[in-house]
Amino acid sequence: MKLNLGRLVLLIATVISTDGLGQGRNDRRPNILFAISDDQSFAHTSFVGCKFVNTPAFDRVASEGIYFSNCYAGSPGCAPSRSAIVTGRYHWQNEQSGQHASSWLKKHVPFIDLLDRNGYVTGRTGKGVSPFRYARDAKDALWRKTDAGGIEHSHIQYEKGAADDERFAKGINKTNYFENFKYFMEKQRAGKPFFFWYGAKEPHRSYEKGSWRRRGKKLADVDVPGFLPDNDEIRGDLLDYAVEIEWFDLHLARMLRYLERTGELSNTIVIVTSDNGMPFPRAKANGYDYGVHVPFAIRYPTRFPGGRIVDDPISFSDIAPTVLEITQTSREGMLPMSGESILSLLTSKKAGVVDASRKYVFAGRERHSSSRYLNWGYPQRIMRSGDFLYILNLKPDRWPAGAPQRLVPGSKDEVYPMYGIDEKGVHHSAWAFTDIDACPSKSFIIENYRDPTIRHFFDLAHAKRPRVELFDVRQDPDCLHNVAGKRTFEKVEREMREALMAELRASKDPRVVGPDRDVFDSYIRYSPMREFPRPD
Repeated sequence: MKLNLGRLVLLIATVISTDGLGQGRNDRRPNILFAISDDQSFAHTSFVGCKFVNTPAFDRVASEGIYFSNCYAGSPGCAPSRSAIVTGRYHWQNEQSGQHASSWLKKHVPFIDLLDRNGYVTGRTGKGVSPFRYARDAKDALWRKTDAGGIEHSHIQYEKGAADDERFAKGINKTNYFENFKYFMEKQRAGKPFFFWYGAKEPHRSYEKGSWRRRGKKLADVDVPGFLPDNDEIRGDLLDYAVEIEWFDLHLARMLRYLERTGELSNTIVIVTSDNGMPFPRAKANGYDYGVHVPFAIRYPTRFPGGRIVDDPISFSDIAPTVLEITQTSREGMLPMSGESILSLLTSKKAGVVDASRKYVFAGRERHSSSRYLNWGYPQRIMRSGDFLYILNLKPDRWPAGAPQRLVPGSKDEVYPMYGIDEKGVHHSAWAFTDIDACPSKSFIIENYRDPTIRHFFDLAHAKRPRVELFDVRQDPDCLHNVAGKRTFEKVEREMREALMAELRASKDPRVVGPDRDVFDSYIRYSPMREFPRPD
């Protein structure tokens, strides 16, 4: 019998489309659920023993999968940190597309686009890669049109006062994350492998003060970090923060149960993390451990041996190359990455330190909120190696938490009172130190800064800092004792300085190699601006 050449070509094309490229019904490449909370430090999951927060969904992923004890965000602020996630690059490599509230350029292609091209159906709910300004019209020809986190599905929302409004605190966002995920799975996925970005807007400020009481929480259970005063005001603020972490975890739990019920969980890689540390003084927007050290767990028992805690340092810039390798997706179309795939750590059966060659991890900070003269930032470069955290403050003459006085809107020289404290002794958060989110903890510390028992905490959060800071985070997880310049740590400091500078030169950090070392301060901010007096 003669073989029909046309039928042979058709048969080969069919085999390629269903098995080779993974476009057909037989495609069993793993799905990926990427869950990211907004402002949660490494210490605040029940998996690691935190008594005042309950995170059963995260605990499940961590206990059945792999918990990474030393994951460092790309930055202690959301936009640059999320930029590192999707590009696999340090935020200082991404121009304005790595800077808070600036524009996203087309050339900074996120790995999610490549998954789209490789047969994955992608989507997200909640907060994506933001805050950035995306293209508004034809004038923004160089800008990306859609969020770099994928096409949004957030139309299913809670209505205030409705019978099904189950939100247990007033600060919680109205997006029903789980129902939007379910909509994506049932209406958009079409049987193909998926990548879904679950971006909760919790526990970002603001919180409903005292919401913890309705949740049955106790002040006595709170472990207050050493950089905050230990009193009921601070403990209550931490409990309100915990309430919102639990909301993020609740919707993650529902997603896991749905995947299990539909038979998809065994073929879904679940990644859970947070974009940066908790929104408290000396945490978020700071290079200390509570600012950049975040929870991170991955579950995929089909291929990744679980029940392990891995101590190797990993970075947000490692996520993109890892996902692309797992999904067998080409990097073509993306700019060169600085991160490295951690697939070998995931497939290993070892715990503790798996790959001793992974010695260093890097992060950084530039601009956060509009908090200084001409929207200047507070540039930091951050490095973790072994027991030590090294911070290079590139502009130590600037105020790390923002200027202590702000110009009154519409005025050229009239300023608000120092530290934002009015004549009645009441602190106004928008008047000073605006790189710290408005919160009861901030106001308490500032209103009581003259109290000798509080002054120490005020200085930790607001005072100017030396150019170099070095902390032994195993002994000093709160980063209270700077050992830079001490003879005992001279060798460690020298080695870390040399390794950091080598990485900054290799990654062509403008702050180090130029030609314009202050270019980050020139990028337009598209969020609301504040005006500040010129520093002396």
